[in-house]
Amino acid sequence: MTNSIAILGIHTGIGKTIASAVIAEATGADYWKPVQAGTEERDTAMVMQLITDGANRVHREAIILSRPISPHSAAAIDGREIDYTKFEWPVTNKKLLIETAGGILSPMAATTTMADFVKHYQLPAILIVQNYLGSINHTLLSIEVLKSRGIHLSGIVMNGNENKSSESFIEHYGKIPVIARIPHFNKLDNHSIIKCAAQIKNSLNNLFLN
Repeated sequence: MTNSIAILGIHTGIGKTIASAVIAEATGADYWKPVQAGTEERDTAMVMQLITDGANRVHREAIILSRPISPHSAAAIDGREIDYTKFEWPVTNKKLLIETAGGILSPMAATTTMADFVKHYQLPAILIVQNYLGSINHTLLSIEVLKSRGIHLSGIVMNGNENKSSESFIEHYGKIPVIARIPHFNKLDNHSIIKCAAQIKNSLNNLFLN
């Protein structure tokens, strides 16, 4: 989809939602999470509160599932079918950030993954990464999967604590640049998102997000 970019993570709980909020604030993009598993803590509601004019820039999910588990399992419990080829996309004249669920090979449906969804719509991607024991392996595996599927990876956004040694290895071996860094927020609110967005805005200037 023209003017859209996927926000992918190297695994579940990596900080895709907060990163999406910061990137949306920095670029003026809209936000959409097509599949939401679980109704009590909806990522769409969080981003709506965090970004400026969120009520007009955050779009309703295509699928909302009752259980906060893998979408393919949640869909089976709810008796729902997830067919991303039939999703009704948001209508917007702005750039659109599309947050996926889980890691890049996490299921979207019984027989498809998040990577399948991204590939089908020929979306470029940003990969959200945290530093932890094993993150180099998870990041490089993710990069290899995206390359093998012909998915263009625009860059890596580091979320949380810095580890220069790990990040240098990932950039050198994976040949994908770290384009921005999002710190751990002691207080997560619109003010902190705006402040961080201002700090990374220039580093996103070479992306299609201009």
